[in-house]
Amino acid sequence: MAGVTCYYHFRLKWRWCAAGPDGHVLEPGSHVTAPSDLDRGDTAAQSDDIVYPAMIPFLLVHLVCLGAIWTGVYWQDVVLALVLYGARMFGITGGYHRYFSHRAYKTSRIVQFLLAFLAQSSAQRGALWWAAKHRHHHKYSDTPMDVHSPKHKGFLYAHLGWIFTPKHDTADYRTIGDLTKYPELVWLDRHYYVPAIVMGFATWALFGWSGLIVGFFWSTVALYHATFCINSLAHVVGRRRYLTGDDSRNNWALAIATMGEGWHNNHHAYQSAARQGFRWWEVDTSYYIIKIMQGLRLVWDVHEPPASVVRNEQRLGTKVIETAAAQLAASFQIEKLTAQVREALAHTPTLAEIEEKMRQASENAKTRVEALVANIHLPHIPTTEEMRQRAANMFVRTPSMDEIVERARQILIANVCTRLAANPA
Repeated sequence: MAGVTCYYHFRLKWRWCAAGPDGHVLEPGSHVTAPSDLDRGDTAAQSDDIVYPAMIPFLLVHLVCLGAIWTGVYWQDVVLALVLYGARMFGITGGYHRYFSHRAYKTSRIVQFLLAFLAQSSAQRGALWWAAKHRHHHKYSDTPMDVHSPKHKGFLYAHLGWIFTPKHDTADYRTIGDLTKYPELVWLDRHYYVPAIVMGFATWALFGWSGLIVGFFWSTVALYHATFCINSLAHVVGRRRYLTGDDSRNNWALAIATMGEGWHNNHHAYQSAARQGFRWWEVDTSYYIIKIMQGLRLVWDVHEPPASVVRNEQRLGTKVIETAAAQLAASFQIEKLTAQVREALAHTPTLAEIEEKMRQASENAKTRVEALVANIHLPHIPTTEEMRQRAANMFVRTPSMDEIVERARQILIANVCTRLAANPA
């Protein structure tokens, strides 16, 4: 897709109406440098318009599924599809996501390669590309710089449109130096469709055409959209338990379909945990498999979410506080407040006039203060308590609510002052 200039680009306008740390380090026998600058691509300078011809192979995979009309659908093929779906979904969730993107546990170099191979058999690009894109997503989650934010780019773009853009055909491999030091991962990433081709051929050789169509292609398409729903639907539909500074949500149906990834708000609250179902009833099949692998000593140092995070008692980081404070401040009508302040200042006595009236008042300190207040008629600026009440309606409970409210009031007052300075009269 990258570098093709003969395609016509059209801006996608669809919008939904609703709103590591290093893993196991068996030192490689030989060190390989990260892919070249050409491989990384200057994604900031490239277009995020969809190249529609690039969608043709993706659409063909869907059309191939109709081949079942001719091959027939047998119960053995359906069982095969379920097995391939489950195995490869774990490759995506336990491999692409929890291991390569977040390094939520450690493993050997051999198991690391097998995880990458299994994940890439889902035909969702290379493990290095996937990890680089996902780390970028967490860094800029639901901001204009996010790779796939329904809030800023629309639901369908976040679901799958972003994949077919020149900007996202490449990734910044400098963010995954903990992975690019392994030459076998670099090779696999550069030949990212090899595992899928191998699995498809093996399925055909062992189970025939119906096994290929139903077992392999049906499960591949299901994997596509289950994974894509985490990028789109899990930022639109569901419940929020934690304040994360973005729109991530917990969605039990997606959690079932994706073996635990649907507990997305939990994940954004503590990204490096191998466990995403924070409550006993939050089914997280991928985590259970990781624990079995830990029991077999295939993986170790499995990261668990701290109890303070699970109980929502851990204070938020500066980035989340700043984001929430900006959202709270923006919920007030800044132009109306500015106009009220400007009007009040026009009718406020001068300092000399106020001092004269205070001298005429009693020497009693309380009376002097009352005289001062009576002569300064500023409009109603939201009090801290009023802002706290609004914050309670906007956000889920957090021990950092006072910091958010205080910072939001600072932002609100600063915005009013900025507008007054720009248009004093």
